[in-house]
Amino acid sequence: MTKTFMLEDLDCANCARKMEEAIKKIDGVEEIHVNFLTQKMILTADDDRFDAILKEAVRCIRRVEPDCSVKL
Repeated sequence: MTKTFMLEDLDCANCARKMEEAIKKIDGVEEIHVNFLTQKMILTADDDRFDAILKEAVRCIRRVEPDCSVKL
């Protein structure tokens, strides 16, 4: 399953790269793209566990940049 999410308050491209690297390590993630310019995250992950994977991805984002939020 692939879904696109809007991000708020993503401050830099370096943070977006760090988020991608952290989210790629989550079991079940097939593909992840975090774009600083468009403030979007495109997540492709296992259908059966998508919600749990998304929750872990949001935790990764908050660890990298606490002020950034994901529009679910």
